[in-house]
Amino acid sequence: MKNIGVLIVVVFSIMACSDDDNANSADFELLGTWKLIEIYSGPDDGSGDFVAKNSEKTIQFNADGTLSSNANLCDIFSGPLESSAGTYSEIEATISIIGCQSSSTFEIVGANLIVSYSCIEFCQEKYVKL
Repeated sequence: MKNIGVLIVVVFSIMACSDDDNANSADFELLGTWKLIEIYSGPDDGSGDFVAKNSEKTIQFNADGTLSSNANLCDIFSGPLESSAGTYSEIEATISIIGCQSSSTFEIVGANLIVSYSCIEFCQEKYVKL
């Protein structure tokens, strides 16, 4: 009988635990408009950091698997007025832009969309949903 009580406590303890990152990510759907807030650039060892970026750069994800941006998504350092368009795959977590030689990857981390580019060094952009 004592073992059953311990088992019940263990089961309820496990059920009460959650992965906060997954819970937060599930709250944010990819569809919609995301605005650039930070840029990460640094060596491949990950020793860099995100730096705040005051930008009007946005990405619009559409339900039909297409996306558009008011900036050139082939280049992490592009600004607004260099628009681009392409497709994305939520299953593969990739972005393919018309005219780009390589695709980018993305993930939702907490309340942010992180887009990783193919750069000589490690580079990413962090977006917040509008």
